[in-house]
Amino acid sequence: MNPNKTLIASALGAVIAFGALASMPAAAADKDQCFGIAKAGQNDCKNAAHACAGQSKMDKDPADFKLVPAGTCQKMGGHTKPM
Repeated sequence: MNPNKTLIASALGAVIAFGALASMPAAAADKDQCFGIAKAGQNDCKNAAHACAGQSKMDKDPADFKLVPAGTCQKMGGHTKPM
């Protein structure tokens, strides 16, 4: 691949990623991170074992979370902090 194309592709990827991250707080303002409830492959963010959402390998991993409506996590059997 041409070095200029690589640089442009990398810059474009960074802009897209930044845009996704910048919009996250507004969308998650009324949500809580609920640890220990996500099914395998349905987590919402990274942890120490993997780097991306949807990569959890087991159900109810205490290190993985799902975003849930604020105030509902403990009713679902989860925790608001990683275990």
